Order: sequence, then C-alpha cells, then structure tokens
Amino acid sequence: MDVITRYAAEIFHLFFPERCPACGKALPEGVSFLCPACQWEMPLTGYCTEHDNPVARKFWGLVPIEEASSLFFFSSHSPYRNLIHNFKYRGQWRVCEKMGIWFGKELRESGLYDTVDLIVPVPLHPRRLLLRGYNQSEYIARGIAASLGKHLEPHCLIRKRYNRSQTKTHSRKDRWENVSGIFSVRHPERLEGKHILLVDDVLTTGSTLTACAETLLKHLSSCRISIATLAVSLYELSREQGTKSR
Repeated sequence: MDVITRYAAEIFHLFFPERCPACGKALPEGVSFLCPACQWEMPLTGYCTEHDNPVARKFWGLVPIEEASSLFFFSSHSPYRNLIHNFKYRGQWRVCEKMGIWFGKELRESGLYDTVDLIVPVPLHPRRLLLRGYNQSEYIARGIAASLGKHLEPHCLIRKRYNRSQTKTHSRKDRWENVSGIFSVRHPERLEGKHILLVDDVLTTGSTLTACAETLLKHLSSCRISIATLAVSLYELSREQGTKSR
C-alpha cells in the first residue's frame, strides 16, 4: 500500500507540481517552501541583530517599544510582493507558518528577543476572518512562537470594529484614521506584566501596529511591547528616511 501511495503521489506531482509562492516556478524534488533561487536572493533586512534599526525608528515618538524588526524588504515590482499576496489572499497559510519559523530562528539567534513572554498576532475582524478563512498574521506568529519556544496568545487582542482594508486606504492620514480605536483587550490578566511580541505580516506606515500597541499599553499597566513583521515596505522606509534627512 505504501508503494502504491508513493507512486500515486509521484504521478500527482508530475502533473501538478508544487510551485514557489514567490516566482511561481515548479519546486525541485524535496523542496516544499521557496525555490532555492528565491530563498537565496530574498532581500533580508538583517535588522534582527540591531537594536537601533530603521524599523524600530518608525515607532519612535509614537509608542514605546523594546525591539522591532522585519525579515525582508518588499517593493511594488518585487517577486516577493507575489509571496505576500499569495499567503494573504490565496490560501497559502502554510507558507506563513514556514516563514514564521524561519523568522523566529533569526530572532532567537540575535538574543534581543530572549525576554519575550508571549507572541500576540494582529487580529482580523471576525467578518474578515470568516471571508478569508484564516489570519495570516496568526500563522506567522505560530511559526515564530515555535522557534522562540514562547507561548502564542491569539485571542486576547481583538478587533472590535470592522474597517476597510489598509491596502484599500491610500493616504497616510486615512490609514491612521482607519485603525483609530478599533482594537480592544480581552482577558488582560493573561498579558499583565508580560513582554509581548506583536506580530503582523507587513509593515508600511506602522499605523496598525501602533494602534495595537497603544491599546495594549492603555489596558495594561506594566507590559512591554516588541514588534516583528515578516516584510517591510522599502518605499516607506526610504520615504521616511528622506523626510527625516531634510
């Protein structure tokens, strides 16, 4: 039976090969994640080992944080934008968890995140969760938690009001207003006094993560916040650095 099953699987993969979620090419035998070329060429930020880095600086003056990092850069014409689109809208949640495991290993090796107690993903509103079927940030957080050996707490931070998707909100002002007051905390006793690692998929303006952090700090008297996102917009970082240098 094992021989028959293996043979059937080989025939299936011959006609329907797994494809790289970034470039779309068929994955080589034995590879179940990114193709070797995309993994090798991925524009990693290297920020995991830096306390003072451009991602952390995005939150200066907005909300007090301990650490902040993103795994890789993305831009509008990058194949890694396809990767984000695939795991966000095309049901490739397994990619999120695998990317989270990779990211978590980088965070662990840096030593900067050793004091983290809990991993908390940015939540989706129940209506959007029902439509999409999964929260990509929760799967990223699940992978990070596994690598760090930390507890995942996906239900204490909630999105209490349905809002437009940030990807459909173009001006920076509208993005900040779109997430104002939409989050709340459930079971604050589980988070009180903890060092919380907030996890999201993509960092652009930072409005969503800032709103989450503000909500946690408002409801909890003695928690600390760090931030981790899988990707960061190269455009937003360049734009902000250009503004600050004027």
